[in-house]
Amino acid sequence: MANIEVLNSRFSLYDKMYSHELREHSFADWPFRAECSCTPDKMAKAGFVHCPSENEPDVVCCFFCLIELEGWEPDDDPWTEHKKRSPNCGFLTMKKDFTELTVAEFFSMEKERLKIYLRKVSHKKMAYFRDEIDHILESLNSQLDSL
Repeated sequence: MANIEVLNSRFSLYDKMYSHELREHSFADWPFRAECSCTPDKMAKAGFVHCPSENEPDVVCCFFCLIELEGWEPDDDPWTEHKKRSPNCGFLTMKKDFTELTVAEFFSMEKERLKIYLRKVSHKKMAYFRDEIDHILESLNSQLDSL
């Protein structure tokens, strides 16, 4: 799962990823090709952007809901996998092609994308603070035990 810095970067860069073509271009080094169900075209149609790491060449992230998936198999269907793991993703429920959205519809979509981003970041920050508090409590308990 991406850390806060990665989420920040993705959120700010992915506003351009409503474009299927830009998403598909991100799959230049994608390990699965024509004979597979998860081709670059199909991955992009399902809203994914390729964001590989050094150790994991098949990591993708939805530009809209920011769900990160890895461990792809050649016969995995991108749309099905996306819907299974993020059924309420606004991109999946979009009724029109991006080029047909009105300005109001686009801003409504961006508002939803921002809400998702803020929820993910605040969740990560809360988890960080919980871990820090647990660490402090463990340290205090250890000091108390030694008294």
